[in-house]
Amino acid sequence: MSNAFPCFTRLEHLRQYVYEMLCQQENLEPSVFPMTERVLVRSGDPCGIYFCLHGPRSVKCTAIWETETNSILFYGSSGERFLRTHLTAAPALQNAA
Repeated sequence: MSNAFPCFTRLEHLRQYVYEMLCQQENLEPSVFPMTERVLVRSGDPCGIYFCLHGPRSVKCTAIWETETNSILFYGSSGERFLRTHLTAAPALQNAA
């Protein structure tokens, strides 16, 4: 349930990793379905990003990048967590907002 420790220096690489992992879990063809994202804010400061992959027939799978622990939590279409990835490095969220 835990993955290796990837390193991302650009937000675009982190987005691509999240997109690929969600597509792989739900057996969706990459580049076909859209993914939206929203910056999460705690006490006025950005603290993570919520990603949502919109699949066929209203299927949605999500991931949350939580900056305090620098990890990504992945959830399948049933809402059950299927993976937690700890990052060794990640882009600054302030630059991403």
